[in-house]
Amino acid sequence: MTITLNQPVTTSTVLPLPARFQASYTTRLVAEGVEKRASDFWLETAGTPKAGDVVIARVTQINNHKRVETPESRKAILFEGALVMLAYGNRYAADQFLAHVPEDLGPCHLVAAGGIAGTVTALHDRMDEPTEIEPLGLLTDANGTVNVRDFAAHQNPLNVEAKPNRPQVIAVLGTSMNSGKSTTLACLVNGLDAAGHKVAAGKITGTGAGNDRMIYHDAGAHSVIDFTDFGYPTTFKLNFAEIRALSINMINVLADTGADTVIVEIADGIYQGETSRLLRDQLFQHSIDHVVFSAVDALGAKAGVSELQAAGLHVAAASGVMTASPLATAEATEVLNVPVIPTYDLTNPATVTAVLATAQKSHA
Repeated sequence: MTITLNQPVTTSTVLPLPARFQASYTTRLVAEGVEKRASDFWLETAGTPKAGDVVIARVTQINNHKRVETPESRKAILFEGALVMLAYGNRYAADQFLAHVPEDLGPCHLVAAGGIAGTVTALHDRMDEPTEIEPLGLLTDANGTVNVRDFAAHQNPLNVEAKPNRPQVIAVLGTSMNSGKSTTLACLVNGLDAAGHKVAAGKITGTGAGNDRMIYHDAGAHSVIDFTDFGYPTTFKLNFAEIRALSINMINVLADTGADTVIVEIADGIYQGETSRLLRDQLFQHSIDHVVFSAVDALGAKAGVSELQAAGLHVAAASGVMTASPLATAEATEVLNVPVIPTYDLTNPATVTAVLATAQKSHA
């Protein structure tokens, strides 16, 4: 891939906030603040952005991403010349892009439809080149550059402990991106809701997008949050202390909603750097009762379940994309020591409660 970008602006000037721009999902909480007091904000045309810093950018070349997700999770069509409010962020997506926060406000890319600005350094062979953007300036107020963490709905203190009397907590993990984790979680929510449970759901790690939280909501979760509510546009390259705290804080926030079951999703595969370390963390393990594992095929299911069990986690069941294939499901059933449940069977209240009841007994 060869991407040629123009030279950055190095001398900062002040620009008024544009009268019209499209806010994105990751900047939705900032956009609410700007809408209430637009006169308190302006743009600085030069600087060194950090992850989470908010930028207004012009779309200059539409390639892979042809839409941007709005605060309401609508997919707004992009036109060249359109102005969008994005957050700088690092992205790790094995099926799409590897991207990083650039060192300046020069031209860069829209690296995720949820509203992430960054510089793509590697992409999957099946992906088109990234959509190009030209930053106009960093959103600024009297306190300096605006970061999405300034408007976070929840804080992420690093000194955390698991609640002593928390509800049941289930983590959904998988072999990789697109292994069926979000669908598995939604089906778990739907089945437990039908069984009379009050379920809260959250996504701990990943790249900011409203798709997953909307699926959880549609499935019947009474409370839904994700890492963007804590002020993180993405979680890739966060230091481990923040990832660890984010995991526990999110579980605690969901537990405080009155839920009797909390289900959380962890993005990408279990070999992704932050995830691999998190799974072996004692505090995280103490905060999770069961794992439901999503896999693409039987081999991945076998390797993943074995890896999780070796790390000390209790796996209640395997599901995911592989269960769309009766042959792959049969193969996995032969080699796994946990139940293999077709994803949409988890919406059956009798099935999901039986799986978790069996898991409770075996874990006791």
